[in-house]
Amino acid sequence: MARRPTRRPPPTDHRAHGVTTAPTRDPRDVLRTARRWVVKIGSSMLTANGRGLDHDAIARWSAQIARLRDAECEVVVVSSGAVAQGMSRLALKSRPKAVHTLQAAAAVGQMGLVRAWDTALGAHHITTAQILITHDDVGNRQRYLNARNALRELLAFGVVPVVNENDTVAVDEIRLGDNDRLGAMTAGLIEADVLVILTDQQGLFTADPRTHPDATLIRDAMIDDAALTDMAGDSKGALGRGGMKTKLEAAQMAARSGAATLIAYGHHDDVLDAALRGDPVGTLLMPRDPRAGLPARKRWIADQLQRRGRLYLDSGATDALQSTGRSLLPVGVTRVEGRFQRGDVVGCIAPDGHEVARGLINYSADEVSRLLGARGADIANRLGYPGDPELIHRDNLVVR
Repeated sequence: MARRPTRRPPPTDHRAHGVTTAPTRDPRDVLRTARRWVVKIGSSMLTANGRGLDHDAIARWSAQIARLRDAECEVVVVSSGAVAQGMSRLALKSRPKAVHTLQAAAAVGQMGLVRAWDTALGAHHITTAQILITHDDVGNRQRYLNARNALRELLAFGVVPVVNENDTVAVDEIRLGDNDRLGAMTAGLIEADVLVILTDQQGLFTADPRTHPDATLIRDAMIDDAALTDMAGDSKGALGRGGMKTKLEAAQMAARSGAATLIAYGHHDDVLDAALRGDPVGTLLMPRDPRAGLPARKRWIADQLQRRGRLYLDSGATDALQSTGRSLLPVGVTRVEGRFQRGDVVGCIAPDGHEVARGLINYSADEVSRLLGARGADIANRLGYPGDPELIHRDNLVVR
């Protein structure tokens, strides 16, 4: 197996059109040298807008994936389309609202979806594997590590895993949200070089091109540019759950593991070939420094989508977290919200209402409520037994 290239830090960026553009050195070099790819394909691409699976499109993408493999790249496919395919097979005209109907559609559709990928990739002598994930699988640290190890072992065998959310058993409490985030989470699991999100748009525009004819396509940008959030719309199709805003959030998540994200039109001629060549397709969103991704444990904490509670901080605690990365002490917490236990993920909320950090809590919600504003010497007196001096230790804390 080919050795993965060492990433280089990007040079200083410059600004244009209000967006922090990628470095003056060709930013597409990251695609030309990428050796581990996650390719996420949305429902509208896979199902021909609800008319069943688009087998011709799946065959074209599979041929391109085969060429990526010939270029000594490892590939994981994150495939939407189970619910949409099930809707077609069950003759449902609109996306069901009832959870049990969605689950039934997913169960029916997943059979056809995985068969389609296995057949199309098998035509190129590529072995596939099916991986179905819920938030419970990645929210539990041990199961998260199991998923990571399984994916990496499959790649070592030369397999192309096909990943999807397990919609048949997922409900709102354990749902990942959409497959854009699942793609980013998968990129973190395997420490991918690049996440490719294939969608029905050309990329990220300065405004919604459907309502702003003068909008222009952003070719390359740095993912930490605040201007991008204002440009990303929140529109969603009838078949999928993710809009451009969720794709930007997915790119931010992928950047925490050092991966770049390419958002591109899925039916562009040979889009994956063009990406590998470094052609100017889609929008490339770059992390500030690909080598500076979070450590694996902190990335797992940061990527948890299900917070069990919130801690509301005063200005002093907020400054301490943001400027010095210190542990969170009870003295700086003014209010607690939610029902959680020791070891759960909770958010830390600044006085302006924004989440500034999240981490693994050392106490239950009941215990935290008794410790509000407490100094170290008061902890044992308030609880009636000795406890940790920190609500969240800095080793278990991720500043946003």
